[in-house]
Amino acid sequence: MFAHETILHRLRHGCQTMAYPDGPAPALPDRHGGSLRLDATKCAEGCGECVRVCPTEAIAQPPGHPVALDLGRCIFCSECVAVCPTKAIAQTGDHRMAARRRDDLVIGGPGEEQVRLAAALDEKLRKLFGRSLRLRQVSAGGCNACEADTNVLGTIGWDLGRFGIQFVASPRHADGLLITGPVSRNMELALRKTYAAVPEPKLVIAVGACAIAGGPFVGNPQVRNGAGEIVPVNLFIPGCPPHPLTILDGLLRLFGGLDRSLDRR
Repeated sequence: MFAHETILHRLRHGCQTMAYPDGPAPALPDRHGGSLRLDATKCAEGCGECVRVCPTEAIAQPPGHPVALDLGRCIFCSECVAVCPTKAIAQTGDHRMAARRRDDLVIGGPGEEQVRLAAALDEKLRKLFGRSLRLRQVSAGGCNACEADTNVLGTIGWDLGRFGIQFVASPRHADGLLITGPVSRNMELALRKTYAAVPEPKLVIAVGACAIAGGPFVGNPQVRNGAGEIVPVNLFIPGCPPHPLTILDGLLRLFGGLDRSLDRR
């Protein structure tokens, strides 16, 4: 009787895995403003309010240059959005933020109001990793927020394994590292050894503001201001923490696994 009820229960619930990327992306929560857009041409001369309120110095205005926003350092607190009198900085509600180059996360210049999204790996690496990717996750001093949103991808609703992407326990079984946290001094040696244990060719993915640039700990002598100080990074996924959809988008974008029509919406 118990087995019969279990089967009926499963049938009633149907498939719980989201259709994305074959279907529309799920909506971000109201409290999650998504990526930011910066139109420096709207900035009031001599204002600088956004620069003053930014807790991680992600916004800067060098003399003679327009305001620039580094999404890699941004913790998405939205204080800059609230104080900007001309609405030059705005939330977009867009989950897409992953970039291949660190410089691509800096926005604000002419034609660069939004992040330049990650391009796919070259054909050789796509053929090598695109059907089966094993990642070793390294928490290098993180607060567990990025780690939690990464773990969500393994649940039935997201089912990361359907794309051939899985997390493994040993770096010797991995194709690359997914790093969270600002890389504390106590984790620096462990990260170096873990990276060295991954066989070539290998990838490194930095997830979250801490792993990209130190996050709220930037400049602290006890951290290395992100994974890029220690190992070469192939993909940067901003956020504090990034939404699981942002992480999934970045991973699929790296392997050309997204329908280009999704980028035209």
